[in-house]
Amino acid sequence: MPDTTLRRSLGLLQATALVVGIIIGASIFVQPSEIVRDVPSVGGILLVWTAAGLLTAAGALICAELASAFPETGGVYVFLRRTMAPSVGFLWGWAMFWSMHSGIIAAIATVFGRYAAPYTPWGDAAVRPLAVAAILLVSGINYVGVQHGGRLQAAFTVGKVAAIAIMIAVAFALGAPRGAEAAAAEAGATSFPAFGRAVAAGLFAFGGWHMVTYTAGETVDAARTIPRALMIGIAVVVACYVALNAAYLHVLPLDVVIGSTRVAADAADAVLGSGGAAFLSALVAFSSFGALAGLVLAGPRVYHSMAEDGLLFRWVAAIHPRYRTPHRAIALQALWSCVLVATGSYRALFTRVVYTEWIFFALMAAGLIAARRRADYAPAFRVWGHPVVPVLFIAGSLAVVANQLAARPAESALGLGLVVAGLPVYFLWEGARARRRLP
Repeated sequence: MPDTTLRRSLGLLQATALVVGIIIGASIFVQPSEIVRDVPSVGGILLVWTAAGLLTAAGALICAELASAFPETGGVYVFLRRTMAPSVGFLWGWAMFWSMHSGIIAAIATVFGRYAAPYTPWGDAAVRPLAVAAILLVSGINYVGVQHGGRLQAAFTVGKVAAIAIMIAVAFALGAPRGAEAAAAEAGATSFPAFGRAVAAGLFAFGGWHMVTYTAGETVDAARTIPRALMIGIAVVVACYVALNAAYLHVLPLDVVIGSTRVAADAADAVLGSGGAAFLSALVAFSSFGALAGLVLAGPRVYHSMAEDGLLFRWVAAIHPRYRTPHRAIALQALWSCVLVATGSYRALFTRVVYTEWIFFALMAAGLIAARRRADYAPAFRVWGHPVVPVLFIAGSLAVVANQLAARPAESALGLGLVVAGLPVYFLWEGARARRRLP
């Protein structure tokens, strides 16, 4: 009889690569300009990135403890279901599939397509076909084995970190220090609300830090490996982000950074001349494909876990008898993500709903505080400084939500409505399950 359980084949290297590879996508090459507009000083900018990194590290610590207590496939879905309520876990999975996770897969694939298209004979006409092809290719690799997906992720992560390190070294070695010379003259005052908006923008560039927890069922010694991967991975990303922003500010004046929509390309042009744009296009395409590999690997594990719990169609929980992967969940995710790419509808869904994940992160931290009071709760790893770290993380998460609501109230309300629309679906589903259990 074939083995239909998930194969534990992800070690510390692959898990750490998943953390780093998902986080470092395309946003670090464009997001800094959003931050500089609110915090127009070199010291303030680096402080913003450090603060965003510390908040991300706090979330990673919380995830690390919960992953060591519940080392099951599904990650945040499992944490919310076990510490809060099954309905909360369902809403996380609902939002993931229809918008948050599938939307970001479509968005990152489209970024890859945009930067790869100029290297094809068809130009802009190739953007969507390339995006769909990338999703199908990475999904196919993950379909035939998580170890293949893990190796692909590790290879791309090592490559992108090496490329970023080279870019930083070249900027400081060859770039004229135009940003540093003009910093004092260009620096402007920053208000507390502006600093908060900047930190929120930085946090989005750290997005995806929690996704390694989805693969706990396929990770060797998950209770110990995932916490270590989270800590190492976040440290690597924070170091890359702070150094990369220091490099931008070393070679570009602040007014150029503020007005730029492609700050990394402008920095590369300043150092390498006309060859800078080509280098950055290749780096962004490479980085986006690497992030896509991690996203495609992570998501199906949540849908598989939901189906096993009876909160999704049972056939989605199937494990391939040969490859021992959640093949139907992988195929379902690929199909919906390709639909979002082909129609372009991911833009509205993703931008309206992505901020709502921070509501769930706040609930996850609250669930940890509640779980600490339970006699049967026995994590192998514990958050340092409890309960201060979870409380601060809850405050930071809610600040991100409040910032979004204040900036775009109508759009945010619609996004929240799309998530809450899952509640009647959950109760209808549970009602149907209860009726089936009746004699």
